[in-house]
Amino acid sequence: MTVEVSLRERKKLATRAALSHAAWTLMVEQGLDAATPEAIAEAADVSPRTFRNYFVSREEAILAGLVRQGTSLIDAMQARPSDEPLWDSLTQILPSFVDSFIGERDDIAVLMRVVGDNPGMRAQHLVTYERVNLQLAELIAERTGTDAERDMAPRLLASVLAAVLRTSVEIWAKGQTDRALTDLVRDGLAQVRDGLPILAPHPPLHSPAIR
Repeated sequence: MTVEVSLRERKKLATRAALSHAAWTLMVEQGLDAATPEAIAEAADVSPRTFRNYFVSREEAILAGLVRQGTSLIDAMQARPSDEPLWDSLTQILPSFVDSFIGERDDIAVLMRVVGDNPGMRAQHLVTYERVNLQLAELIAERTGTDAERDMAPRLLASVLAAVLRTSVEIWAKGQTDRALTDLVRDGLAQVRDGLPILAPHPPLHSPAIR
């Protein structure tokens, strides 16, 4: 019985992933208007009713892959040595993780334009961002022995890390730098770890003595 349930769940996950991939591909290659629930279902070789069983909207389907990838981040963190400092683990994991799941720069640039132009996509993007933030908080809480619901520290750090990832991806996708995405993420983590030295207060300027 256990094997049967496991296989059923695997099939569900595969169907959900196929629908999400089809939705993403339609948006990137043909535009958001082409990514209707009916077109997504047809591309995934399922019925429109099946689509509605898995997603409430095309926007959710398009962005579902980004949330799904969060599980691989958890697995990567759990594989690190248990006595390794948290920041060292994050510095090792996050750059390569982002590089592997983000995909092509041109595709992310398309996504950013669509999010900027479409209120529905913008709202779903915020929901996706919050889900990734929650995954990070739970990951940090597990590693540090804290509670992601009651303790501020894992939630605050997760928000900071999510901001580093989001900012790095935006700069990279918009072509505002020639640097690799992994380098941007490493630099962002280093700046946060150092207390954002660029924002350090400067010594006060001395006004000339009034005579």
